Amino acid sequence: MRHGKTVNHLGRTASHRSAMLANMASSLIVHKRITTTLAKAKALRKYIEPIITKGKDDSTNSRRVVFSYLGNKDSVKELFGTVAPKVGDRPGGYTRILKLTNRKGDNAEMAVMELVDFNEVVMNDKAAKAETKKTTRRSRVKSNKAMGDLATDETTVE
Repeated sequence: MRHGKTVNHLGRTASHRSAMLANMASSLIVHKRITTTLAKAKALRKYIEPIITKGKDDSTNSRRVVFSYLGNKDSVKELFGTVAPKVGDRPGGYTRILKLTNRKGDNAEMAVMELVDFNEVVMNDKAAKAETKKTTRRSRVKSNKAMGDLATDETTVE
């Protein structure tokens, strides 16, 4: 039984696991989307959500704390420059995990992990839905004003 075991060790030592999660977090911040196994994606979610929350406060101390977790200057700059302003109003849930088919070699469950506010496909779908006008299949009786406008148009033609 695994009572009280909250950390998935992913079959690695603590130092290997922390280095792997730091590298994956840096890649996710820079590329906005990565493909990995489902177990690693779930472990990465627990690792990166507090880092992104820390990135909302752009101070020297928070930059140092984030750098201690990531160890990559470029990803820290990207986090505070582009990612944090986009997720500033979001109260959490910065990442999304989408399951894929199993990997061919070892049948591992694969997943795509992405930053929620950087998915252009979903953002475009929401914008398209907002732009489309809701139509109905029923015919509507035109109002008297619209009927009056039609009558005036017909008289001017004659």
